[in-house]
Amino acid sequence: MENKLHFAFLDESSKKEIRRATLKAVAIPGYQVPFASREMPIARGWGTGGLQLTLSLIGKQDVLKVIDQGADESVNAVSIKKLVHSTTGVRVTERTEEATVIQSRHRIPEVPLTEEQILVLQVPMPEPLRVYEEKEYLTKILHAENEYSGAWMMLFEQIMKYGKTATDADHPVYVNDRYVMAPSPIPRFDNHKMHQSDALILLGAGREKKIYAVPPYTDVKSLAFDDYPFVIEDFSGKHCHLCGATDVFLDELIDSHTGESFYQCNDTSYCIERLNAVERKEVEHVEA
Repeated sequence: MENKLHFAFLDESSKKEIRRATLKAVAIPGYQVPFASREMPIARGWGTGGLQLTLSLIGKQDVLKVIDQGADESVNAVSIKKLVHSTTGVRVTERTEEATVIQSRHRIPEVPLTEEQILVLQVPMPEPLRVYEEKEYLTKILHAENEYSGAWMMLFEQIMKYGKTATDADHPVYVNDRYVMAPSPIPRFDNHKMHQSDALILLGAGREKKIYAVPPYTDVKSLAFDDYPFVIEDFSGKHCHLCGATDVFLDELIDSHTGESFYQCNDTSYCIERLNAVERKEVEHVEA
């Protein structure tokens, strides 16, 4: 008798356990819910937590998009897409607007998400207090008592040393005026996209066995002092050399021939869509 994989790889009992943890996470925004992380056919640290969330939630009618640091074609993104597609048969896409489930590593797409979409973020380290407190049972106590002076002290020390906060990515956020949360290693540029998001945002850490969530229309504030407000990466005066975008997160690249630097959209599918839109307008103009 032919041995076939379960739909979406995981067995039904595993998916139910992950869904229960997910429901609890949605009910308590920003709270880290422990779950029995399963062994996956990819290495821990390469998105096993996000992948388990995606596999437990995806249905035959869904459309999947997977990105890795803004790119749809990276090895990690392609491998995850192949696994999900081969065990579910769901359609995959590179267009953010078409996807109902978006799994991402290190970025939130530039295109605003909608109520019909779920964003799954891969998380290497879910505990924002781990920098100054190594013991898990003590971080649990700190969260329970709403005691986050250590997080504020960490930012204060950065300001004293560098003249500004030095968290280039994974800058801690305050969720629903209750829990300090690690937003995953997204750039500071993406933090504001979590605030009052139309889409459900789920975060999974397979190695650390934690799931947490930001439900739609939830307040998310980046930790900052009044006299040292939170600021994002500054791309003033810069634009994508391909599509001309100026209001997105840009990567600085170096021309191997001239040695000169130039900028390009980090979100590759967004850049391609802009280029296609320009081409359509040019065609319409010629035909007219």
